[in-house]
Amino acid sequence: MISAVAELYQIHPQTLRLYEREGLLQPSRSEGNTRLYAQEDLERLEVILKLTREFGVNLAGVEIILNMREKMEAIERQIAEFIETLNQELALHIQPPPAQPRNTLIPVVELPKAPPGRPGRRK
Repeated sequence: MISAVAELYQIHPQTLRLYEREGLLQPSRSEGNTRLYAQEDLERLEVILKLTREFGVNLAGVEIILNMREKMEAIERQIAEFIETLNQELALHIQPPPAQPRNTLIPVVELPKAPPGRPGRRK
């Protein structure tokens, strides 16, 4: 509820209402129209407060920063999905190399057989 959140973060309830009017926070509402703040709302509020208190960013700047963060998170999700799809495709198409005998130190190469004739005789 708004009073509990305001007390927890040491801000006035009107500040929370202002953030909501500006579109920075969008808490859900109960049937009695009471604001209900979810964990993600509180995390977003913490970012807003850090930007305004520690960095002196005005609300217009906060809105721009939050929008950029959302876009970056969406891009990160798309990249992760692409990498997952790529890995799945590679797994389907890459064949493992043929098995080599494990009991030799060097690969064994078979030499061509000598033509028939008398062994050991040179010309």
